[in-house]
Amino acid sequence: MLDPWTLRVLVEVARRGSFSAAARALSMTQPAVSRQIAGLEKRVGVSLFQRVPRGVRSTAAGAAAVDLADEILARLKAMEVHLTAYATLDTGQLRLTAFPSVNSSFVPAAIRRFRAAYPGVSVSLTHPDPAGPLAAVRAGRTDIALLTAWDLAAPVDGIELHRLLDDELLVALPVGHRLAGRKRVRLRDLRDETWIEGGHPDCLGPAPQLADGLGSAPQIGFVCDDWNSKQALVAAGVGIALVAASAMMAIRTDVAVRRTHPELPTRTLYAAAVAQPFQTPPVAAMLKMFAMRTKQLDTSEFPAVLRVHE
Repeated sequence: MLDPWTLRVLVEVARRGSFSAAARALSMTQPAVSRQIAGLEKRVGVSLFQRVPRGVRSTAAGAAAVDLADEILARLKAMEVHLTAYATLDTGQLRLTAFPSVNSSFVPAAIRRFRAAYPGVSVSLTHPDPAGPLAAVRAGRTDIALLTAWDLAAPVDGIELHRLLDDELLVALPVGHRLAGRKRVRLRDLRDETWIEGGHPDCLGPAPQLADGLGSAPQIGFVCDDWNSKQALVAAGVGIALVAASAMMAIRTDVAVRRTHPELPTRTLYAAAVAQPFQTPPVAAMLKMFAMRTKQLDTSEFPAVLRVHE
């Protein structure tokens, strides 16, 4: 296979009309240029240059070779520029998967910041993969998957887990509920309430502490996977639900959110991506955006929103 440097020597000799001039342009010696051309002619089995009094002139085969070499070098340069654009985040794509509660405010805010910083990168958000978030990342069907500790039955080779936050679980009540005026709600006082279950991981969770606090298993009257519909059921007064603190900025005004006593276990949020060195620049940049978003939530939004409800 011909190497790009030999093609460049070929083009320079044709452009400058002599081995000596090409050697000066390429910072080579004249014998080195001569050997490159002789080796190329031997390889292709045809003479590429004809000696003339003041240098060399391309043969018909040489002219055709120069045209092709010009085209190949141009395409190689275009490839280099294109790939460099990926490295500098001037282009590329980023595919995300997440679940409803983090899609309510956490993920959109991170995407907004990412697109403002890297407008050339295409960002998409898709439904969770039926095979699970870790399997989707490992198979290359998504670039970053948001998941909780509840999804981590076992480690997966080749996947990096970035711990984002410990998501506090709170109870959502209709604003007219008899306990909505309290700063904290005793779980024991919710024993006879009807609960609204949601899709994993926006569900009552693998938390025996809820049943322990209630004094019995929660009475589930409704199952609803949709985040907005789940809130609507709470607002309508037909049941209560658990919500994560990361979704506080998207809570309806007719829903009151309270901390519980005893407190429920946190739901740790992770971002899963392929391990280095296989991460693309868009993936690395978005992981930084998520970390930035987490810091802002930890230092301002959660306490402020909870104080408003209290």
